[in-house]
Amino acid sequence: MTELNDQRCIPCSKGAPPATEEETASYMEQLPEWQIVDVDGIRQLQRVFPFKNFVQALAFTNRIGAVAEEEGHHPALLTEWGRVTVRWWTHKIGGLHGNDFVMAAKTDRLFSN
Repeated sequence: MTELNDQRCIPCSKGAPPATEEETASYMEQLPEWQIVDVDGIRQLQRVFPFKNFVQALAFTNRIGAVAEEEGHHPALLTEWGRVTVRWWTHKIGGLHGNDFVMAAKTDRLFSN
């Protein structure tokens, strides 16, 4: 199995196929802290990251933003005192694409560093 961390996002256009259930199950094995949530009928990956204070949470948010810009794939971020909630999904297809799982893995790596 290819490590999600080692992959880059591929350009995604409207009409691209979403991740299959089989692909999703395989990806989720590498992302045990993430959940698939339904937000307004759209499947998204979500994880809440804990921090000791707002400054650490904000710094993490900014690191995610830098990687998102580099990859051209952007999450929903909620930065609060003591935590950051991150949600990944592909806006163009209204659901989950392989890119979302790649970015979730990259987010995990940012958190562990």
